[in-house]
Amino acid sequence: MRISYVYILECADGSYYTGVTTDLDQRMQQHNNGTFKGSYTHSRRPVILRFYCDFTNIEQAFEYEKMIKRWSRAKKECLINEEYDKLPELAKKKFNK
Repeated sequence: MRISYVYILECADGSYYTGVTTDLDQRMQQHNNGTFKGSYTHSRRPVILRFYCDFTNIEQAFEYEKMIKRWSRAKKECLINEEYDKLPELAKKKFNK
């Protein structure tokens, strides 16, 4: 069984990048070495690993990555800071009155 990781990086410009990999250490080296010239993180190095979780099913990892990528910055920060109780409130849509 191969483990996959969903991870969130904090870039040098303060932005977040979310990705999936099967080798987290190698992927971190690739991000910080600028291995992929056209990638989002290439011009935003160095990057710092702020969050990761592991999956035994790569398809579930991809679905979780897609979900996190749609989240607001505030919601990602709650995940990073392990403030899980705040996630439901941030998921509620705000309507203008």
